[in-house]
Amino acid sequence: MPAKNVIKEYVKDGIYHVYNRGINKQNIFLDGRDYATFLFYLKLYLQDPEKLKDIDPQKRKSLVRKNFFGNIELLCYCLMPNHFHLLIKQKGERDIAEFMKSLGTNYSMYFNDRHDRIGTLFQGPYKAILVKNDSYLLHLSRYIHKNPEDLIKGENLDKLFEYEWSSYTDYLGKKETKWVKPRFILDYFDQNKDNSMIGSDSYQKFVEEYIHDTEKILEGITLE
Repeated sequence: MPAKNVIKEYVKDGIYHVYNRGINKQNIFLDGRDYATFLFYLKLYLQDPEKLKDIDPQKRKSLVRKNFFGNIELLCYCLMPNHFHLLIKQKGERDIAEFMKSLGTNYSMYFNDRHDRIGTLFQGPYKAILVKNDSYLLHLSRYIHKNPEDLIKGENLDKLFEYEWSSYTDYLGKKETKWVKPRFILDYFDQNKDNSMIGSDSYQKFVEEYIHDTEKILEGITLE
């Protein structure tokens, strides 16, 4: 029997929670350079090619054969030592499949070369869950951004927004990453103040102070 969420339900204009972790729960990011390299690949794949002119064209071409700008939107992300979470909206029916194959292959090649290892980096194929309603979407973004909650204590960080490897600071307006699209989710808070589905008129309050059990709402998310 295949692992949960390995068999994907692809639809046009679908929004997906995409995630994977290291084989045998091993770390896939060992230091800041590894995190930064994964984000660099996301930038090469997702940013408008016209805004990538500061990167040498030959280097860009050697690393990324196809740019997914206009076909893939990254709504939020979080990178953890042994796994990652991406919340993605695709335009075509198979855009995510092609995007994730390229991203996983390139990062695995980089990681194995840099750390002098061979073999599979990830615990099988990436997992993908189709987001089917607004409530699930909002609570999923909260779940993703709260992932570092336990980790930051060990890194002497006081707040979630101090964690460097997630899109949470983009949501709080503390930075602007061109290839991350927080407005898609933030618009819910502009349009639905005090709405019972959200329970807050502030995204930061929703993430950091929401008292209900998000895991029940997001039943089925497991890093197998």
